[in-house]
Amino acid sequence: MKTPGRIQPNRQVVAFILMVFLSQACQEPIRYSVIEETESGSFIAHLAKDLGLGIGELTARSARVVSDDDKQRLQLDRQTGDLLLKEKIDREELCGSVEPCVLHFQVLLETPVQFFEGELSIQDINDHSPVFPTGEMLLKIPENSQPGTLFPLKLAQDLDVGSNGLQKYTISPNSYFHVLTRNHSEAKKYPDLVQDKALDREEQPAFSLTLIALDGGSPPKSGTITVRILITDVNDNAPEFVHTPYEVQVLENSSLDSPVLSVSAKDIDSGNFGSVSYGFFQASDEIKQTFSINEVTGEIRLTKKLDFEHIKSYHVQIEAIDGGGLSGKGTVVIHVVDVNDNAPELTISSLTNSIPENAPETVVSIFRIRDRDSGDNGKMICSIPDNLPFLLKPTFKNFYSLVTESPLDRESRAEYNITITVTDLGTPRLKTQHNITVTVSDVNDNAPAFSQTTYTLRVRENNSPALHIGSVSATDRDSGANAQVTYSLLPPADPQLPLASLVSINADNGQLFALRSLDYEALQAFEFGVRAADRGSPALSSQARVRVLVLDDNDNAPFVLYPPQNGSAPCTELVPRAAEAGYLVTKVVAVDGDSGQNAWLSYQLLKATEPGLFGVWAHNGEVRTARLLSERDAVKHRLVVLVKDNGEPPRSASVTLHVLLVDGFSQPYLPLPEVAAAEARADPLTVYLVVALASVSSLFLFSVLVFVAVRLCRRSRAASAGRCSGPEGHFPGHLVDVSGAGTLSQSYQYDVCLTGDPRTDMNIRYQPNNYLPLMSKLSSLQCSFEVFYFNLSVLC
Repeated sequence: MKTPGRIQPNRQVVAFILMVFLSQACQEPIRYSVIEETESGSFIAHLAKDLGLGIGELTARSARVVSDDDKQRLQLDRQTGDLLLKEKIDREELCGSVEPCVLHFQVLLETPVQFFEGELSIQDINDHSPVFPTGEMLLKIPENSQPGTLFPLKLAQDLDVGSNGLQKYTISPNSYFHVLTRNHSEAKKYPDLVQDKALDREEQPAFSLTLIALDGGSPPKSGTITVRILITDVNDNAPEFVHTPYEVQVLENSSLDSPVLSVSAKDIDSGNFGSVSYGFFQASDEIKQTFSINEVTGEIRLTKKLDFEHIKSYHVQIEAIDGGGLSGKGTVVIHVVDVNDNAPELTISSLTNSIPENAPETVVSIFRIRDRDSGDNGKMICSIPDNLPFLLKPTFKNFYSLVTESPLDRESRAEYNITITVTDLGTPRLKTQHNITVTVSDVNDNAPAFSQTTYTLRVRENNSPALHIGSVSATDRDSGANAQVTYSLLPPADPQLPLASLVSINADNGQLFALRSLDYEALQAFEFGVRAADRGSPALSSQARVRVLVLDDNDNAPFVLYPPQNGSAPCTELVPRAAEAGYLVTKVVAVDGDSGQNAWLSYQLLKATEPGLFGVWAHNGEVRTARLLSERDAVKHRLVVLVKDNGEPPRSASVTLHVLLVDGFSQPYLPLPEVAAAEARADPLTVYLVVALASVSSLFLFSVLVFVAVRLCRRSRAASAGRCSGPEGHFPGHLVDVSGAGTLSQSYQYDVCLTGDPRTDMNIRYQPNNYLPLMSKLSSLQCSFEVFYFNLSVLC
């Protein structure tokens, strides 16, 4: 029982009003009977059959038997549906002298909640003998007593009831007395000794008789007491009580030794025959333990705590005896007044400590309340705090169900501490509180959530395999296995992307790894999806996008497009000796497969036959004359140009140029003296033939060049509009950015737009096609044509 105290009302349910309504609606109870002292485990009845229930239904609905008494004396076998005795039942212990003796019980069924009321009648057996309070009693009778006078004897008590209880009294045979058995208003039988003839003290001053009490059992049981009778001198006035019966009310919480009332009796005799002493007459053990009486003053005091719930009133027989042995009888009725000294009691019959979230209305607990007080002191109010999603529902009589008001959400609150408060209406009010802890079990109702919807990761090319490039992270608000997240890669949207060979993900922590070395020139960026799934049933998942950017590394050296480096005959650049300083000899064209500053190219003259005659512009690769040419300058020159990118460390390539100084393009070669003499002697017809052959060859080569140019322009018309422009407009600063999409391979191309003389201007743009071999062939063809033209000129 919880500690009683005061309470401030929350949501209240007036118990006694609802119990009245429920009691009106309840059905007739089922009744059984059993003989007391029957062995435990004995069969009483087939309860399932009597209730019209299937045997399997008892187990499915968690059937149980609940008794009004705190002690469980019955049990239900759910497998067979039988009602059995849990222990021996002593009718006298259970009901005392009350007849009939009925044990009330309830049958409780869950899902849905249903009650059946039952009564078990306990049949008495003759297992107790009549017992007198003492083994001997003394009776003083005056010698002048008349025949027919009645003398009360001590009462015997038999705990059995009905026919097994006390039925009659007998006394040992004699000629002076016999016993008369009288019925009392309280269904008790009292023995009176009846005088049959006159007494003579001088003839026989004393008697010793045996009083026998017999019950109605078969065979009957008996109890005896020795009655010693003393014949006294004459005392002809017995004491008489002033008031009888006496009635008094005593609070049940009265302190020990507090006075109850005082009785008084008078005897008109004088001397010793007129002195009166008081005592209890034929009092039970309960009365003797609860009250005491002063033999001289007649004051009755309390010697034991009263309990209204146990005994509500006492009927006490008192006796006043004078000095001569005569006595007068009186009655004191003591009514115990109830006070609110019992706090309400709460007994849990069914309890569920864990409830799944999102479940509809669920029964958490079924409990019973009781208050042993009476009147307003026994009326109760049951409540729980208002701020909880639970309700109290009256179920049957003083039974209540604690149910959920709405589905619970574990992610909002995982545990509830519910205080059930039962308060009576007495003064002062007493209360009992019982705490129930309810945990909300998790249901997989939350999908994992990524910290970002899109992740951008950067990795430098030429990385080592199995390199950790980043992580994705997702959290799940559920718990346990429902919150354990596993990661996986989604199939790529582009079926051409070999995602399985590029990256992998750690299923436990979301770490991403590059499976192989990446090449910026082959793959600059790629994108894929990641799924995070929990381990619930069914599993929930979410997705995020991951974009991987490959950072360029300076792993490609510059590649020279012009002059071509294809192992064919070297190109020779022709420069007239009349050229001024700054004359454009040719232009070195190079590209770099890298990007950014790794593709910024610079040019410098590494070697020259005559230093200071030629110079290279660093920002565009143009080779120009540094001064005026003179007759002393050599005819043939070899120049080595270094092309270097701006990476760290820088990479470079070199190209060799052959320059031939001529007097003019009409006589591109300065003949030696012996050659000039031979020319003078040449036949004019040979000269004509050579000229004709050169013209036809030139026309043929020109036609081939036009055909190739037309085909190139048609293929790249949409992408190359406006590509050809002046040489100064496409090289910012002193460096040229010719970044490409990867290393130079057959999957990329370079478009070369020629304006005027191929040695004067050339603008390079990098495109992803297969034009590089074609450009190399075109350059080789151009150089071959120039060499042919030069040789032809020499021949002529």
